[in-house]
Amino acid sequence: MKGFTTSEIGDKFSLRASATGALFFQDVVVPADNLLPGTSVGIKAPLSCLTQARYGITWGVIGAAQACLDEALRYTQTRILFKRPLAANQAIQIRLAEMARRITTAQLLSLQLGRLKDAGRMKPAQVSVAKWHNCRIAIDIARDARDMLGGSGISAEYVPIRHAMNLESVITYEGTETVHQLVVGRALTGINAF
Repeated sequence: MKGFTTSEIGDKFSLRASATGALFFQDVVVPADNLLPGTSVGIKAPLSCLTQARYGITWGVIGAAQACLDEALRYTQTRILFKRPLAANQAIQIRLAEMARRITTAQLLSLQLGRLKDAGRMKPAQVSVAKWHNCRIAIDIARDARDMLGGSGISAEYVPIRHAMNLESVITYEGTETVHQLVVGRALTGINAF
């Protein structure tokens, strides 16, 4: 359409496999045939779509966290230090167990959210809690897995650094942690602080 332009964002460290661009709308006129149906007045329809996208993110980041845990498990079981696998170290086992606990908690949170969704009772604040929580645990697990791999952790040969970089974007898009904290705060207090 006249007035609409886009430019691709290059040289990214995150979401490198995805085309990302900036959208510009300069005096764009949207024809009536391209408008959302009459029942979609105001911002409610786009925000409901956002809620659904955020729900999907709660599951996607769990996959990234699981991949990082799997890589950390493989690496620490095969990396030998002082004639023992790194996984024989108590601190490593505690860190791996913590990753598994956090992933399981995220899975249960998303599962319950899915049950609420299926029942038509899912609320945006509940989705905000899950997106905020699951993104945070996923990025923390990716960073910890990268650390456990030592110098190998920054190599593209292993997945944690790729997931950590991508999660830097995921934790931001569809609402930053701060946005989700404010959504939850509004649900708790009834006061809109943004």
